[in-house]
Amino acid sequence: MAASQVVVAAGDVERGAKLFRNCLACHSVEAGRHLTGPSLANIWDRNAGTAKGFLRYSDALKNAGVVWNEQTLDKWLKDSRDFIPGNEMSFPGIKEQQPRQDLIAFLKAVSEGKKSLAGGMTGIVKINLRNPNPQSEVKSLRHCGDTYFITTVDGRTHKFWEFNLRLKTDSSDYGPAPGRPVVVGTGMQGDRSAVVFASPNEISSFIRQECQ
Repeated sequence: MAASQVVVAAGDVERGAKLFRNCLACHSVEAGRHLTGPSLANIWDRNAGTAKGFLRYSDALKNAGVVWNEQTLDKWLKDSRDFIPGNEMSFPGIKEQQPRQDLIAFLKAVSEGKKSLAGGMTGIVKINLRNPNPQSEVKSLRHCGDTYFITTVDGRTHKFWEFNLRLKTDSSDYGPAPGRPVVVGTGMQGDRSAVVFASPNEISSFIRQECQ
């Protein structure tokens, strides 16, 4: 064996689980729970671009003809843009082989049902908005000038500069019930929030253009 050859040990599932925490901002390993990127549950031997329910794949990935396994995942984790040009994943790659092997071992164990993340940990804590408290459930939302006025079920009215209030939708099982939008904080300074609706068609009908 040449002196310069690097010996890489087999992937370690526990090390891979720790490394995967860096991926949690975009991916879960819970089946069907998609974030910015698709769930990586059951990824092993799956055709790239085919996770059920995930609609944001690039054409490059959908048309790549790649099946995820140890070899293809290693190439993807090393340099995804080189492996599948034109894909839209924002990821610099992992140049060291051992961490890649550890991550791959973890993903295989997850697919085989042999490993999960402790406590079902995810990078984005997706709050269950289905049964909000009175301080969070929105009773009315009106706009006047450059300000949104949010009145919650507890009777309080909160004022936000229009640029600091986001209108979002969450159609998942964690999202609000139809007709019961929920306000959630998004800024560290307390001056930003988001109102989450069950579907886009609720937004315009719920907001009143009214000055009092």
